[in-house]
Amino acid sequence: MQAAEWVRPLMARPYGVLACENVVLRGHCVGADHRELLAWPHWALKHLYAPVGVMIGKFAQGAVETGRRGGSIPPPPLSFLPVRAGVRLLDPKFLTGTPDLAAALSVAVDDGRDVFDHVPCEWKAVREWASSLLAPQWR
Repeated sequence: MQAAEWVRPLMARPYGVLACENVVLRGHCVGADHRELLAWPHWALKHLYAPVGVMIGKFAQGAVETGRRGGSIPPPPLSFLPVRAGVRLLDPKFLTGTPDLAAALSVAVDDGRDVFDHVPCEWKAVREWASSLLAPQWR
């Protein structure tokens, strides 16, 4: 959340589209892998920040990925969530499994709103809110 809030005011500046913060997850996971630990925060943050034009990514340590042109992407040495200014014309292509998010990002405008305004404060209510979000529809 803090990384997204740091990026938001930078997006309106010249070259603001280059604004990016990386949240790095360090250490050993007991009983879970980093991909699992990143999943829930990534999912919730994407839904909160896409409507204001902030894109949240997810890269797990050592994960082998394929780029959109078919080439392999080197596995990251650490797990991280990149938090950056969204590119309205290109980024919805990364969100084909979540058409609602793609639509929100394609018309996003940061009007300064509090993205947490509609989210409850109690932990159980937050979990309920997050679980109510539409699951990705992978093809």
